[in-house]
Amino acid sequence: MASSPLFSMSTMKRDSFVMKTITSNNEFKFNVSNSFYKLPVMSPTLLLTGENSLKWGQNESLLRNRMQCHAVEDKNMPGYPMGKKFELDDVIEAQQFDRETLNAIFEVAKEMENIKKNSPGSQILKGYLMATLFYEPSTRTRLSFESAMKRLGDTIRTVEGYSDIIVMRHFESGAAKRAAATAGIPIINAGDGPGQHPTQALLDVYTIEREIGKLDGIRVGLVGDLANGRTVRSLAYLLAEYQDVKIYFVSPDVVKMKDDIKKYLTRRGVEWEESGDLMEVASKCDVVYQTRIQRERFGERIDLYEEARGKYIVDENVLKVMQKHAVVMHPLPRLDEITVDVDADPRAAYFRQAKNGLYIRMALLKLLLVGW
Repeated sequence: MASSPLFSMSTMKRDSFVMKTITSNNEFKFNVSNSFYKLPVMSPTLLLTGENSLKWGQNESLLRNRMQCHAVEDKNMPGYPMGKKFELDDVIEAQQFDRETLNAIFEVAKEMENIKKNSPGSQILKGYLMATLFYEPSTRTRLSFESAMKRLGDTIRTVEGYSDIIVMRHFESGAAKRAAATAGIPIINAGDGPGQHPTQALLDVYTIEREIGKLDGIRVGLVGDLANGRTVRSLAYLLAEYQDVKIYFVSPDVVKMKDDIKKYLTRRGVEWEESGDLMEVASKCDVVYQTRIQRERFGERIDLYEEARGKYIVDENVLKVMQKHAVVMHPLPRLDEITVDVDADPRAAYFRQAKNGLYIRMALLKLLLVGW
């Protein structure tokens, strides 16, 4: 795929959220953009295209005439069983997914990969509109909880009049669930503070299956900021759907995995173990899942951040003790917790992992908007 951008960005700010659309004069093709989750790495975006950007005050029929959402499809791909509704109305947390649903989503994701690679140009999602809401906390103005709730609800009710699906990221745990209770259209949680990131967990499990070849019986080391990392929380929930899984928690003392996850895994019969020895854990695992220490979660406690940062680094020494089939994963972006010399090792799976996110999110959008 060409590296030059296919689309121009139009960004509109209103109240406390940023809504982004992507416009183009040409037929839409799926692209990988670094704008959707504001990461300096590949992240998937479903794109809104048309002659004009969304403007507040335009009525819905005018918007739908001016803006279309296109997807590409392999004409030779087997048809979907149209008319069968996806069993989930929203994607809010990892606990929504059982093993059967996960397997089905992964099959659709494989078909989406086929779509992207062959792309003769059909339009599965033509006519649908997607709004992305990205909330940022204000360091100057602290809204009360009640005021923030009202503000969120008003925003959701406004935006759902212009779109068919909302993808939102929020700095507060539980915000996506509250939005889903307000909205009459599907909500996809793209991360809610230190709470959850279910779409990341879906692509993580999908990546593990593709890289290791199985999900039952695997050993996974979760490393880094386990207290504030929403990706590891959601991943732990999904791994509990599989048999004979063991999870190792490797983290500094100030950012250990929280008790609610440990209790959940225990109830589900998942073996877990805390360790301070990354080298030992890496030698046992099929997957070393590294995360960054999140400076933004420490507030003014810079001392705690500095204490945690840099304690566990995946480098060539870690690679030397890892098994030949094992992989290193990371939700990205990374800081210095994985050295750049690891990138050249075939066991570095994090860029393939990011690419898989495109297929998983394509699958979710198709399922939520169209059905199976």
